Amino acid sequence: MKILLNEKALNEGVERLADEINETYGDKPLTIVGVLTGSVILMADLIRKLKMPLRVGVVQTSSYEGTERGALTINSEMMLDIADRDVLLIDDIFDTGNTLEEVTQLMKGLGPTSLRSAVLLLKTGRQLVDWKPEFVAFDIPDEFVVGYGLDFNDEFRNLPYLACLEPADIQGFTEV
Repeated sequence: MKILLNEKALNEGVERLADEINETYGDKPLTIVGVLTGSVILMADLIRKLKMPLRVGVVQTSSYEGTERGALTINSEMMLDIADRDVLLIDDIFDTGNTLEEVTQLMKGLGPTSLRSAVLLLKTGRQLVDWKPEFVAFDIPDEFVVGYGLDFNDEFRNLPYLACLEPADIQGFTEV
């Protein structure tokens, strides 16, 4: 695997993201909703850098099998009540945008005062929706990436860096 962002670069990107969010919200209470499972590491690192009062919840989505996108499923049973609250939706990657679009629409129906989104990665040139997250740590090329919460078949989430999974890596992994 080729390392795209090392641990130091990721930490600096999360710090920049936190600074932007702190500047936007100031001391206003904020409800964070992380999209499981990919956002867990980002969310944990990010909330430790935020200065406002926080509530933290999650929503679970699933859309990938290996490297192929399938039907999106959303499980919002673990999500906090977000009515009349400022909400920040946290996700690992903005690829086509379909997942964040659908989760955002679901959440808008729950009556938040405001709803913004933050992502670690925005994959260049892949968007199929007409908007982008308000907060983005990194723009990346159109590569299949793993590490720092992102996975391939539930593997590699624990890598402290972000790596591009090459076709040979995928082939070798599926043959094991």
